[in-house]
Amino acid sequence: MEFLQQSEYLSVLLIGLVVGYLSGLLGKGGSAISTPALQIFAGVNPFFALASPLPASITSTLSATAVYRKEKLFNKRVILLGAAFGVPATVIGSWLSSYLPGKSLMIMTALFIMVTGMSLLYSFMRGKPAGETPVESEDVPAGKLVAAALFIGFLSGLLANAGGILFSSFFIKKLRMPIKQALACAVVLSALLSIPGALTHWWLGHIDWNIALLLSLTAFPASWLGAKTAVKMKTPALEKLFALTLIVFGVYDIFFTIWK
Repeated sequence: MEFLQQSEYLSVLLIGLVVGYLSGLLGKGGSAISTPALQIFAGVNPFFALASPLPASITSTLSATAVYRKEKLFNKRVILLGAAFGVPATVIGSWLSSYLPGKSLMIMTALFIMVTGMSLLYSFMRGKPAGETPVESEDVPAGKLVAAALFIGFLSGLLANAGGILFSSFFIKKLRMPIKQALACAVVLSALLSIPGALTHWWLGHIDWNIALLLSLTAFPASWLGAKTAVKMKTPALEKLFALTLIVFGVYDIFFTIWK
């Protein structure tokens, strides 16, 4: 297990604060941001920086879930089917992470996120939002959702992240969900997928619990605040912020993956 220097504690706590807030605001686990941030700003070994944020993802997404639950934004069919097929796919992806090189896959995922963000931003700027009426369970195509859950779950396990960005993007683009409902469902699935991912990576020895604890200390309250911000924001502003963030994350991850 890697032990942080005392001077690095503050950096990890600040990363947890920023990542936690963005997790609650944008319905994501936060690993895509925290992994490179831990390496750049806290000097964490890449081996531990990849999976150590997963336990913090569980606590931060659960914190945000409490906020979204009060707003009655959940779609039970989406969450249950997504978890039923996403969780085992996450376990498989986590197991394979020790054997498959992930650099090319990370770049491809980042490109996909960036293009999705650009597409959503174009639609939102043209005044074509996903919709305002919450999607009901009977309107959710099971086959399409199962296929997405298997793919996103596998990718989440392989790259040691919670898959929140991919889920929320899929819900908006393919299920035509209003953005707040999409973020609410994505944050629950992020929490559920983080659990088997964290357990598998722990068993494989990929997690430094000192880092995980420090991230959780600030990510938990910050995620709650981020979710409160999201539910209070006007839909058009939240849509554009979400799309722009996808673009920024995509560029950031591509740059970091190539640079490192």
